Amino acid sequence: MNHLDRVADALRRLPPSCGPVRLVAVDGHAGSGKSTFAGRLAQLLAAPVLHLDDLATHAELFAWTARIREQVIDPLSRGEVARYHPYDWNLRAFGPPRALPPAPVVLVEGVGAGRRALRPHLAALLWMERDARESWARGRRRDGPAQSGFWDGWTVAESRHFAADPSRPFADTLIRECREGYEWLPGPAVAPHSDHFITHRDRPLPPD
Repeated sequence: MNHLDRVADALRRLPPSCGPVRLVAVDGHAGSGKSTFAGRLAQLLAAPVLHLDDLATHAELFAWTARIREQVIDPLSRGEVARYHPYDWNLRAFGPPRALPPAPVVLVEGVGAGRRALRPHLAALLWMERDARESWARGRRRDGPAQSGFWDGWTVAESRHFAADPSRPFADTLIRECREGYEWLPGPAVAPHSDHFITHRDRPLPPD
């Protein structure tokens, strides 16, 4: 069994946390590489991904707790298919419902995925270990100058969010992007010498 298979197997063996679902959060600063990493992990697990960008809006960058509870957490906890309305950032309106099945593992990816209100429903919290300013610079380069105004407002909102409701101190695992994949490290929430499913001895993920 190779390293990726070991990680996937470990996540599958975690106790269900939201009804029959193992809800795994991928959190970190905007631009830290969450979406790319979650996509690779989802492919390995054959797991659906809920992107928090689909629940946030221009007016409510972080005020989506009620939406995720009503549209996602509550139905998944009952073993039902969740149906949420993804926000269209161009039309500035919510679209038709999108199904999210109660799969064995469901990934929640986005800034604030490990927030206080969600942690009781999580099987694991993974944090992308990249500095905020470096992450934001990467995000700005990715989105181009047309989104400069949005990023100016976003960085202020994100800083306020994490100051009031930090995720990293509660992370089970820190994910550090390397030149040839990722390095997995025990997070702040893991007690020293505990039998954690991912340790510093694990090798980085191989490149695509």
